[in-house]
Amino acid sequence: MYVGTCERHLDARGRVALPTNYRSIIGEQCYLTVGHDGCVQVMDRATFDALAEEIIAKVKAGEQTRAYQRAFAGSVKVSPVDKQGRVTVDADLLAHAGIESRATVTVAGALDHIELWDTERWRRLDELGREQMGGVPLCASHSR
Repeated sequence: MYVGTCERHLDARGRVALPTNYRSIIGEQCYLTVGHDGCVQVMDRATFDALAEEIIAKVKAGEQTRAYQRAFAGSVKVSPVDKQGRVTVDADLLAHAGIESRATVTVAGALDHIELWDTERWRRLDELGREQMGGVPLCASHSR
């Protein structure tokens, strides 16, 4: 599971270093795509494969369009994770997230994937999420 947040600097080549605790989970390459609410979504192979299979099944069942499937597949970029734990983020994905070259980005764990955020956008959404939580994380024992 990907949990926690940290701030990192995006270098001039569009690379960002993932936190150490994410590197053993993500593996040697990752899949980056447009994320919800204006972020870049970063997935390991297993998560990406599961999502792709879900999309394929929904298209076959008529629950999702082929146009959506094409747009999603076309937006995905595969990036190796280098020895310093850096991934390269494509310029189109950075533009989608409103992240400029050499900016500070927030790397956020989202349980089954990682999200890269413009730090100011992240702060606003994080504040909204904390308000919705009531300031207290939910526990499995409390949801019964």
